[in-house]
Amino acid sequence: MIPPAPVKPLVSLAELQKLDVRVGTIRRVEDVTGSAKLVRLVVDFGDHERRVLAGLKKERPDPREIEGRQALFVVNLEPRRMAGDVSEGMLFDIGSADGIVPALAVPERPVPDGSRAG
Repeated sequence: MIPPAPVKPLVSLAELQKLDVRVGTIRRVEDVTGSAKLVRLVVDFGDHERRVLAGLKKERPDPREIEGRQALFVVNLEPRRMAGDVSEGMLFDIGSADGIVPALAVPERPVPDGSRAG
């Protein structure tokens, strides 16, 4: 068993509340041409869709297995250009930072797309 990583430095409640974490449904998983790691997730947040790039190619035998699933996303990050494409958020997953096979961070039951965490 891998021991947990040390806890990161403390942040204030005000800093934490700056993050906008929402539930979205992954409608499509698309290949990012020329990238060995990245896929493009087309995510429905209820009132809009976003494209979120995620390094899932090496983490899952078939990244498309998550199509139709709800997951948690940070939606107020600055857009970031990667592999010639732009990511409009960040997928929350559990384990990749610790070197274990990642799992999606998901709500325990279906909730409306765009629902906020916290």
